[in-house]
Amino acid sequence: MPVTFKMVPKKNNLASPPVTKYYPCAVHNGEDDLDRLADIVVSQSTISRADCYGVIIALTKAIGESLSAGRIVRIDNLGTFQITLQGFPADSPDDLGKSSIKGAKIIYKPSRNMKQTVKQLTYKRIR
Repeated sequence: MPVTFKMVPKKNNLASPPVTKYYPCAVHNGEDDLDRLADIVVSQSTISRADCYGVIIALTKAIGESLSAGRIVRIDNLGTFQITLQGFPADSPDDLGKSSIKGAKIIYKPSRNMKQTVKQLTYKRIR
C-alpha cells in the first residue's frame, strides 16, 4: 500500500522578495495501538491474543528498565534505543553536576531491515 502525501506551501521570508515553495508532506490514515498490533501478531502466529498482549507490555517495560539502567537496547530486526541527555554548558568539568542536566530523550536508530522497508515504500499523491 502506498504512502499518501500532499503538497504543502512553505514561505521563505528570509528571501527577498519572500518565496513560496511546495514540499511533500505525508498524510496519515489513523494510528495503530497496542490492541491492533497484538491482533496483527496473533494473525501471523500460533499464540493467543492475551499472551501476545502480555509479551508486548512486558517488552516495553523491559526496554524502559534497561534504558533507566544506562544500557543500550538492541532489538535485531527493530533497531536500537538509547538515552541521550540535554544540558547547560559549563566552563570546566568541575562545574558540571545534576543541575546541568535539562532532561533526557530516547533516541531510536532503525535496524537495516527497517531501513530497507522504508527504501521500498511507494508513494501516491492526493489532492
